[in-house]
Amino acid sequence: MKKIVFATNNQHKLEEIRKITQGSLEILSLTDIGCNEEIDETGITLNENALIKATYVKERYGFDCFADDTGLEVDALEGAPGVYSARYAGEACRPEDNMEKLLAEMKETENRRAQFRTVIALRCNGENHLFEGVIRGSIIREKKGNEGFGYDPIFMPEGYDKTFAELGTEVKNQISHRAVATGKLMHFLLERYQ
Repeated sequence: MKKIVFATNNQHKLEEIRKITQGSLEILSLTDIGCNEEIDETGITLNENALIKATYVKERYGFDCFADDTGLEVDALEGAPGVYSARYAGEACRPEDNMEKLLAEMKETENRRAQFRTVIALRCNGENHLFEGVIRGSIIREKKGNEGFGYDPIFMPEGYDKTFAELGTEVKNQISHRAVATGKLMHFLLERYQ
């Protein structure tokens, strides 16, 4: 089974990817390869941040690697918080702080349309590849549900009457932006490397 590193310290993302890939690949974490340093995300786009992380691991540790960056892009806020989604309310903020800031900024806004977008960068065999997943939906006015992470309690995907946090991980892992991007990554890896 092919080993590949997922360049993240986020346990939620790691578990989600391992469930989505269902044992087709052996997904190693940064901890598994002894990478304990924080990889600075200095890019101004999701693509740049994902490539920075994948390149860092490949160059310093030698493993084929993929990394993702995800943003919540709100139409009425001209795509914000976007690349700054994880630190929207400040550098050391909690997910709750980010949701509260977003809900406060959208309090008077009728246009609630938004999308989650994930970009996965793969650094493999000396090549870079990018895979994107998008799911459209809307921002509801108050938090609902206890599952998931990040903005899941306030994002309702198109075609559903529940938030990601209410739908639960099993459904989310089938329809999410990360599932779409990971599906493209898996298709590419399985076609090329097995």
